[in-house]
Amino acid sequence: MHLPPWLAHALRAQRGPIPWSAVVRGALSAGPLLLAGVLADRTSLGVVAAIAAMLAGINDRPGSRRVSVKRIGVPALAGAVGMIVGTYAGEYTGAVTLTVLLTLVGLVAGGVSAVGPVASGAGTQVLVASAIGAGMPLPEEGWLRAVAYLGGGCWLLALRLALPTPGSLAGDFRFDGEREAVAAVYEAVAGLLDAVGTEHATDRRVALTAALDHAQDALTGPRLRRYASSAAERRLHAQYAAALPLAEAATALAWAEEAVPGRASAGPRRLAAAVRENTHTGPLPAPNRSGPALRALDDALLRAAEAFDRGRGEDLHTRRLTGRDLLRSVFGAGGREYGLRVALCFGASAAVAQALHQSHWYGEHAHWYWLPATAVFLVKPDLGPLASRVLCRAAGTVLGALVFAGFALVLPRPEGLIALVAVSGALIPVATRHFAAQTAVVTVLVLALVMVGGEPQASASRITETLLACAIVLLVGHLPMPGQRGGGVRSRLAAAGRAAEAYLAHVLRETERPVLREAGRPVPRGAEPAVRDARAEDTRTGHTRTEDTRTGDTPTEDARARRWTLRREAYRALAEARTAIALAAAELPALARHSEGTGEIVAVLERIVDTTTACAVHLDDSGRLTPEQVHRLTELLDELGRLDEGRGRVEVRLPEVPLAG
Repeated sequence: MHLPPWLAHALRAQRGPIPWSAVVRGALSAGPLLLAGVLADRTSLGVVAAIAAMLAGINDRPGSRRVSVKRIGVPALAGAVGMIVGTYAGEYTGAVTLTVLLTLVGLVAGGVSAVGPVASGAGTQVLVASAIGAGMPLPEEGWLRAVAYLGGGCWLLALRLALPTPGSLAGDFRFDGEREAVAAVYEAVAGLLDAVGTEHATDRRVALTAALDHAQDALTGPRLRRYASSAAERRLHAQYAAALPLAEAATALAWAEEAVPGRASAGPRRLAAAVRENTHTGPLPAPNRSGPALRALDDALLRAAEAFDRGRGEDLHTRRLTGRDLLRSVFGAGGREYGLRVALCFGASAAVAQALHQSHWYGEHAHWYWLPATAVFLVKPDLGPLASRVLCRAAGTVLGALVFAGFALVLPRPEGLIALVAVSGALIPVATRHFAAQTAVVTVLVLALVMVGGEPQASASRITETLLACAIVLLVGHLPMPGQRGGGVRSRLAAAGRAAEAYLAHVLRETERPVLREAGRPVPRGAEPAVRDARAEDTRTGHTRTEDTRTGDTPTEDARARRWTLRREAYRALAEARTAIALAAAELPALARHSEGTGEIVAVLERIVDTTTACAVHLDDSGRLTPEQVHRLTELLDELGRLDEGRGRVEVRLPEVPLAG
């Protein structure tokens, strides 16, 4: 018996080793901040700082220190702004005006969340902090609460930057995840080479894309200087860039399903070991130059050997988002639909919470923030399909409230509750693997925080408010909206289509580049030791090096770099589209039907990009495309047009350039 997708998703949990470094940071974040506030007789500020540290802990995901600056710091800054807005709005406006203002904040935060994961985290914290600022009466002024909130987020960020992790203890402290991420790219290339011609090739190519995305994110991010400031970092950048032609050649081999010698994957694996251990590459496997893709693989290995020896490299083949890109995300189909839903959910939950508050349903305490804050997390698609989020949130809140009610009966105050906050903070990095577990831990932590701040035990009211928020979000989530449904999926598909078209157009325009004939490719400067090792291994293994007699076009380095940048953008956009489609498919049938057929479209787009990669490799080798490649491209574009006929979700056109010389 197969469970429906929406229920199966709710029961699914992530797997992996326990992130002990994140557990330690969690234990040192909210609990110590609350303790400092109590000891300084500024308990309310300690509560605010601890809440900010808790939310920062949810964003404390695996990745490099450089990535954590954006992932933790930007949402914390946005939350401080939300705290100011919520506090002053709650103090100086009436219930109706406050509801309207919070609805507008939800509209803006929802639209901005469509830009990307960091923007989504920032939107979440703006909404949660504004709800807390308006619904948690505190004696301090708004600006002081905002400072405390920002301080709490920055405290966890400081722990992230200062404390060593297991990976950094084994090597250079400056690199925390970057070296392993780059090594994983070479391992993924080797895995794809091993899978060429098998049914696992597509999955290995997807894994290679994920590894490249992760490494690119680990190496990019905010820095004090524009370029890498140390020789070690420049070397690591060069090693990442050297993996791109290897990935390109491996993808071309998988597309052509050519026979690949078993030793072909040994080279990338040796490069992976060299990255991890920060050593030289050692002898590379004997080359095999019997076809364009194999020759490209051999050339890429030689270039990698040169990059490892010389260690110069800056280009990570990324492009900054332009203002036009940001506006397209915010005001596009996905941003508009998401912004409207967030605004309706946040505004409606705030209105209901205030109505209950004004009718004194809350009893002695005047804190009404829980209902709108709960709606914020429920309306976030980042956390899974709507039905899954609602089920997990309801179950997690009930479990967390019951657990806290038991602890509240036996723990001394405030020291016992402070210890409970510290333990809960340590559990957050583990609990993020499942939304229900995360909700249970956060519920215990927040209830302990507000009790230390003077609020009476409120487990029963928190359960009731959570169920109300679930009902509101379920209702709003199924309301018809202006325009087509499934805006998030359509916007991701459109972005993937634009990226695929830009990549295809660039590769095909290379058929017009000037021909630079050569009887053979010279050995790249600095790679002679690797070549000697390869020839020595030829002698030992009995392999014969085929003389290279290509007479093809040679793209300029700028054109090649541009091509790799466009290829990275195309595969990243496709991966994001696949994720959005998988989430949409796990919704309830009333919502899932709006994304039907999109999986087939993105599969065709992936084949178009794979074919384009194979064309690029062949163009480097011979300067022209084969009839099979032209036929495959035309066939795939026709298939894409048939799948998307009349829907207008994605469009890729064949550029008007010569397809064959």
